[in-house]
Amino acid sequence: MSRPRFPAILTGLVLVFFHAPLVVLILNSFNASRFGGSWEGFTWKWYDLLWKNAPIWKAFLISLKIAAAATLTSVVLGTVAALALHWYRGALQRTHGWLVGLPLLAPDVLMGISLLAIFASTGVPLGFGSIWVAHTTFCLSYVTMVMLARLQDFDFSLMEAAADLGANPSAACSCPCSGPASLGVPCLPFRCPSTISSLPFSYPEPAAPPFPSSSPV
Repeated sequence: MSRPRFPAILTGLVLVFFHAPLVVLILNSFNASRFGGSWEGFTWKWYDLLWKNAPIWKAFLISLKIAAAATLTSVVLGTVAALALHWYRGALQRTHGWLVGLPLLAPDVLMGISLLAIFASTGVPLGFGSIWVAHTTFCLSYVTMVMLARLQDFDFSLMEAAADLGANPSAACSCPCSGPASLGVPCLPFRCPSTISSLPFSYPEPAAPPFPSSSPV
């Protein structure tokens, strides 16, 4: 029996829809025109300006530091939160689950303003630390939900069977079965600082903003 082609065709169309703008963006980066409406010839001018623009590289390094710090913290806290939500059931845990998923529903701008109000009322200095805490708070929900979904599909009887056979349950079952989630989870918080610009713009440190405040041209 042949497999239906419609799912493969639909998947291909969706991938083209998502990646076609990226291809257009890359091609226009070599366009001599400042705007993408017309092609005025091939040029390396924009990459030359990018290479010589120190504020952009400084902002890029700060974004990498924020991404690394937020990823490490959110992965550790999110994994622990997922384990707690999975193992302990009750009214309190349902409330905890609702609170963990709330940042996913709230708009980014609303979260930025709310966190700014908290930092201002508590006297927390605005800068790298405040941005790190804000991104960790936002990314924590992604990590928790992904790990919780993996735990709900995990068959823990495999660990008991591995222990009965004399094997290490973590090495034989837990690590291989949760490997895809463990490798994929850090990718979510790592890319958030580069995509969610409303959070750091709400409380940047004037001396070291995570994004450049001026255009190179």
